[in-house]
Amino acid sequence: MQALLEGAKQYHVPLYQRTYSWTELQLKRIWDDVCQLARDRAEHPSATHFIGSLVLAPSPAMGPVGVAEYLVVDGQQRLTTLTILLCAIRDRRAEHESEKHRLRLDQQYLTNPFEEQRWLKLVPTQADRDAYVACVRSTPQAGGDNAVGRAYRFFAKALDGLGAAEEPIAIERIESAVITGLALVAITAKPGDNVYRIFESLNNTGLTLTQADLLRNYIFMRLPNRGQAVYESLWLPLQQRFTPTELVLLFWLDLVHRDPKVKQTDTYASQQARLEKLRTEADVEAEVQRFSRLGALLRVILHPAEEHDPAVRQRLERLNAWGTTTVYPVLLHLLDRRDRGTATSEQIAAAMLYLESFFVRRLLIGRSTMNINRILLAVVTEMDRDLPVHEAVRRYLSTGRKYWAADASLRVLVRTIPFYLNGRASQRNLVLRWLEESHGSKEPVALEKLTIEHVLPQTLSDEWRQMLAADLDTDETPDEAHDGLVHTLGNLTLTGYNSELSNKPFAAKRIALAKSGIQLSRDIADRQRWGCSEILARADALADRIIAIWPGPTEETGNQSDVPWDVLAKALAELPAGSWTTYGDLAALIGTAPQPVGNRLATHPTLNAHRVLQAGGVVAGNFKWLEPGRTDDPRDVLRAEGVTFDQNGRADQAQRLTVEELAQLAGVTAPDLPEPRRRATGDVDRAARFMEQLTAAQTPAVATATAVVLDAWTTMGGILGYGDGDETSCFLLARGKEHEYGNIWPVTLYPSSGKCEVVFQHLSIRTPFDAVALREELRQRLNQLPGVQIAAAKLALRPGFPLTVLADTDAREALLDHLRWFYGQAQVPASDELVVD
Repeated sequence: MQALLEGAKQYHVPLYQRTYSWTELQLKRIWDDVCQLARDRAEHPSATHFIGSLVLAPSPAMGPVGVAEYLVVDGQQRLTTLTILLCAIRDRRAEHESEKHRLRLDQQYLTNPFEEQRWLKLVPTQADRDAYVACVRSTPQAGGDNAVGRAYRFFAKALDGLGAAEEPIAIERIESAVITGLALVAITAKPGDNVYRIFESLNNTGLTLTQADLLRNYIFMRLPNRGQAVYESLWLPLQQRFTPTELVLLFWLDLVHRDPKVKQTDTYASQQARLEKLRTEADVEAEVQRFSRLGALLRVILHPAEEHDPAVRQRLERLNAWGTTTVYPVLLHLLDRRDRGTATSEQIAAAMLYLESFFVRRLLIGRSTMNINRILLAVVTEMDRDLPVHEAVRRYLSTGRKYWAADASLRVLVRTIPFYLNGRASQRNLVLRWLEESHGSKEPVALEKLTIEHVLPQTLSDEWRQMLAADLDTDETPDEAHDGLVHTLGNLTLTGYNSELSNKPFAAKRIALAKSGIQLSRDIADRQRWGCSEILARADALADRIIAIWPGPTEETGNQSDVPWDVLAKALAELPAGSWTTYGDLAALIGTAPQPVGNRLATHPTLNAHRVLQAGGVVAGNFKWLEPGRTDDPRDVLRAEGVTFDQNGRADQAQRLTVEELAQLAGVTAPDLPEPRRRATGDVDRAARFMEQLTAAQTPAVATATAVVLDAWTTMGGILGYGDGDETSCFLLARGKEHEYGNIWPVTLYPSSGKCEVVFQHLSIRTPFDAVALREELRQRLNQLPGVQIAAAKLALRPGFPLTVLADTDAREALLDHLRWFYGQAQVPASDELVVD
């Protein structure tokens, strides 16, 4: 360091470099290295510590004779950090010893004292310059709320604690270690070398710089004369407006307007290839101006409150709440059309309503994710440019197999599709909230705090079975009717009393729902009973309201099957050997009746159709193989695959896959992911909500036992994360998101439904449990618990067992032993390599 900083020298960090970005992790690492070096030099004064290389290039704007100027091609993070540390050492010694240390360190290592124009030894990028100058000048602004200021505060605090450390180190030894003990290799490029190319070859690995960083570097390499002005007037404001991830998003959205097939990972390469065709600095500057204009529009998409038109703002807020980035390209196009004067606010608000309707109606018929990315990315390039923009969007979404349900299909499928199993929990909640808002109630209700309630409960009691039986034909059982209706829209409402209502009789639920300020709930409370006919009638009424709120496609909709047989085929194709399901479960999955499912399988060759049995686990009396000449007994085939039958020829119910598990196989639903933040306010609220739901729905013994498991998990080092679904789930995280291999958890606890879900599906893509042997060992361990029997066929699903198992002391202790085993297996050593630039 001494040779690098002594003498009349100046080091410029070019515009194409990213801003200073070291965090406390890197700062602590280098501080620990300095402290250890200081200790080592007490016995071995000549000891040094190598901290990497510095790549320099002669500055093209070489200063007057006597001042050597260099561009810092690589290593600016280390160089900036070490000079900030010297500032902190200087200030500490000047305050507690003598002002002579300030003058000495300034003149030797931080400034060129006799150069008015080039007085700084290190000149950071424009965005960091004021904060860095405050540190060098030791002004009151030093240590501000920015990366440079945080580094200064870190070192000031570390120096303040030197005397209180277990091994006190004198500050002069720290200073000596920094100046004469830290070794860097300085590599200087030859005059005429392409500095940007050197920088790109060093950093274009995807590990140290974002694609936005690389694009910025390329752009300013193309602006040798106008770079400073363009950076200050256009690029810096753009960079300050967005996070690094959002900036990459902007440049990708610009590309997909031309080619919807461009991957986000190819953003830099694709933009560079496009910009290489520009010939002049003026052309490049015009591109930066265009990026700046598009950036202002993207800012509105990401922050709808900044939109000035009320109708457009409402549509943006709703699409933002829906939580899918695949709509961003078309939204940016719509705002761009308005910005260029080719569309009005009314037209783009109408276009956004069609997009909202597209999302909502697809969710309602169980097609929320079907080809959604491909469809939305192609809107801009494939819609008719001769039509007004809102009509063009509607026509594009209406044609082909895009599953934007027409009114007639919507009325039919809302009755039968298991809405509660489709899409994300937050999206299901939004649809009900928006339906409630459409009533225009003057009574203020905090809708965002409400959860979805199954009026007909998920777990049937005898009283509920009797109510269902009154509406049934002789060939349908209450359990089959329940499976077909429980998750449909007609049976769902919003409530703040979800855990309190649980599976209580309808008479008790009516009282609570009648007191609600929610119109959706009061409509149910007006009923005297809640059976099949009432649920279907309410589904019809909700369908009318949906059609009034969300306009559907034009009459040009393609030939779309009302029944999603492809979902059935996918679920059966994924049905693992050693498992079986029922016609009723499949019917509930796709929103139809068991009879049409039986007819379909009897006439259309479908993989694994022999694994579909009647509800009691017996082969249907009219079952026939569709392969010509095949006559073997399907039970023999199932036995060979691992299905167990009792003496009456009934398949083991533990090996049956339910409608929820079929939905997992078909990919129509996904688990709510945890948010493992130890101290976040949201987690505190969710933790309390979990315990409220647990104590309300479970017996005191089960609630206490569950709390004991949670306490034991955190004691062994685990983290508790919570989902944002209607039922507040709790995830036992063995690793957080920050781990090299990502987060991982063995089980998810559901307080109201009383289930401990084993997340084999999640584990199958997480190191080290992506190894099937470890998942199988976990299954076998859990099956040792009394009351737990997880079939081997469910090793790729999310099976579970009741929380009541935990109330048994021996079972609970055995489970904790298995969780300790899991925690130990999950602690894969993370890399401790420090990426410095």
